[in-house]
Amino acid sequence: MSRYTALLLAGERPGGDDFAESQGVAAKALIPIAGEPMVVRPLRALTDSHHVLQVIVLTQRPERIAGALSANPKWAVLPSRGTIAETLLGIGESPDAAWPLLVTTADHALLTTAMVNQFLAEAEGIDLAIAVVTRSAFRKRFPDNRRTWIGFRGGRYTGANLFALGSPKALAAVRLWRGIEQDRKKGWRLLLALGWPGLLGILHIRTLDQTLAAMAARLGLTARVVRMDDPLAAIDVDKPDDLELAERLIEQRQ
Repeated sequence: MSRYTALLLAGERPGGDDFAESQGVAAKALIPIAGEPMVVRPLRALTDSHHVLQVIVLTQRPERIAGALSANPKWAVLPSRGTIAETLLGIGESPDAAWPLLVTTADHALLTTAMVNQFLAEAEGIDLAIAVVTRSAFRKRFPDNRRTWIGFRGGRYTGANLFALGSPKALAAVRLWRGIEQDRKKGWRLLLALGWPGLLGILHIRTLDQTLAAMAARLGLTARVVRMDDPLAAIDVDKPDDLELAERLIEQRQ
């Protein structure tokens, strides 16, 4: 069994965050949920996983986040770079990189250790794994909740903010994303970056698994889609409605 270094992204938007300000805090990761800063919940889920060796919290102002966390030898708070891709490349290309890497976000407030364990168990031995939730599973639980869905042949999916980079080969996908990230508003650039495998998937000619496998082959790596058992893996806290839903679900758990 591989032991992962988990990267918990807790960055701030340039120019401030209206959502964070509306909740009376300096950063989104510090928004209180059920009595504690949002970042604490995914941090706890990661720390408690037997698949995770250490957790690195990445943010532009480490002192803000570190001040909200208790001391623990299993985690550290370090500065991030300008973009997510630059941050991941900076860590992954370092000669001291502790592979493999798990990436998730501080707004993944409903993340549980069970989710982490399922994802990493199914990601074992793969260069790149991506977690998704199916529309059918999510709608059974939350028929009125709005998500962004991407359709492929055989189903529609939304992301679950969990990515496993099993080897340095996965950095090829991060470099591809860096090119899109810098000009993501231009759709034609996205299609060019995805190539024919991605286009065929978007046109519903291929399944999600076939699309990802073909794109990975172009990059010289192996990839896998992990369909999460718990539909709550699809919920992140980006707006007041998400915050209200997360607090209600946490209360039900307790």
